Amino acid sequence: MCGIVGIVGKSDVNLALYDALTMLQHRGQDAAGIMTCDNGKLAQQKAVGLVKDVFRTRHMQRLTGNMGIGHVRYPTAGASGPALAQPFYVNSPYGIALAHNGNLTNTEKVSQDIFKDDLRHVNTDSDSEVLLNVFAHELAVQGKLKAQASDIFAAVEGVHKRVQGGYAVVAMIPNYGVIGFRDTMGIRPLVFGERKTESGTEYMIASESVSLDVLGFTLIRDVAPGEAIYVTVDGKLHTQQCAENPVLRPCIFEHVYFARPDSIMDGISVYKARLRQGEKLAEKLLRERPDHDIEVVIPIPDSSRVAGQAMAHTLGVKFREGLVKNRYIGRTFIMPGQQQRKKSVRQKLNPIGLEFKGKNVLLVDDSIVRGTTCQQIIQMARDAGAAKVYFASAAPAVKYPNVYGIDMPTSAELIAHGRTNDEICTEIGADWLIYQDLDDLTSASGEGNPAIESFECAVFNGEYATKEVDTAYLANLESKRGESSKVVNLNQGNNAMVGIHNDN
Repeated sequence: MCGIVGIVGKSDVNLALYDALTMLQHRGQDAAGIMTCDNGKLAQQKAVGLVKDVFRTRHMQRLTGNMGIGHVRYPTAGASGPALAQPFYVNSPYGIALAHNGNLTNTEKVSQDIFKDDLRHVNTDSDSEVLLNVFAHELAVQGKLKAQASDIFAAVEGVHKRVQGGYAVVAMIPNYGVIGFRDTMGIRPLVFGERKTESGTEYMIASESVSLDVLGFTLIRDVAPGEAIYVTVDGKLHTQQCAENPVLRPCIFEHVYFARPDSIMDGISVYKARLRQGEKLAEKLLRERPDHDIEVVIPIPDSSRVAGQAMAHTLGVKFREGLVKNRYIGRTFIMPGQQQRKKSVRQKLNPIGLEFKGKNVLLVDDSIVRGTTCQQIIQMARDAGAAKVYFASAAPAVKYPNVYGIDMPTSAELIAHGRTNDEICTEIGADWLIYQDLDDLTSASGEGNPAIESFECAVFNGEYATKEVDTAYLANLESKRGESSKVVNLNQGNNAMVGIHNDN
């Protein structure tokens, strides 16, 4: 999962892009990048690291221009390095820069087509660079010396016909403008908004609405699945549906974990969705354990806090912040190495002994993926003196790999794959464990926008939104992941990161 932003303003947009990426930092902490355009001249700064570390005053001084795009990167396959920081750029046609959130599921086939048919060279293993070259080729075949909006939309239509998977994109063409588009099922999120100034209207495209809010932009709406947004350098807005049969099927894991609670996605308040998750999970707990002896509900910060509050209120028990988070440690789910993830949990969270000692505690987390983090936190609770430790997951059991841009590529890494709930409970060391039901999870989100008929829930039910993802596809992916991990482990001593690099 990554964060993307594009702005067309009436003055320099460098500081606005920086602020927007800071608001999207939760979506990726591996690398960051900004590219701006000033009278047809491009300037770029990108590197491995957090937004605050990648951009210095000297960089901002040369990132001039009234339009630009930015990116914060999260590597799905554990790969890292400066060469994979975005935006990416190709000089033909017109010069195109592109940043991408998501993951293509037919990267290998498209890569071969790019080389054999389009006669284009891809320099990295990133599917984002593949996507950029597809868009560039589809724009080139329009054959125009000066492209019109209709040519750009035709190129996006060509992209939709050639690539599969989940993707949200911002692209910039010097002297033309900024383009944003979303996959034909809207798996990955994308919104756009406007800001009125004395000089005219400014437009912004971003992964989450929170970045618009902070910069004073008014949310217009979500980019529809398959739709493209084109804002010219002089501030004219063009929109067009570029897919034949678009169907909205957004990723429900955004509501579970990734998105900020103050964001609105596809008309759904993430905060309200998480409140409903907690209420529904508490109702299930009361049905299954009406005589529970829970004395206190403690959330595992931060993404489970809202659901935990709703659970405590519905159960009629105390809610306490029993775990203190170190804000200077990154999100453990996003960290590429399992050993690094294990080490960071102890650095990241510290229990308040008074809230645990002698009590029956219900720990609430947004989900259980690998199980390593919750296992250590449960042990922390016991070490702090808890009499009993119960565990609640606001999401159902994660049993299947994700192929649309979340770091869950193999079933072997998922604690729930092939295990019963009792076995998982034993594995993580809880006294008992309760999971959210999938119907309740989708209802918690769906109540926010009844027009959405279904969500992308493959990590829970194994029903993938794109037809090419089958048993053979997943087996092949798992094999590559294993080989990649071996190479990375062999080279960790000299910081070499080699292998499959499916971005975002």
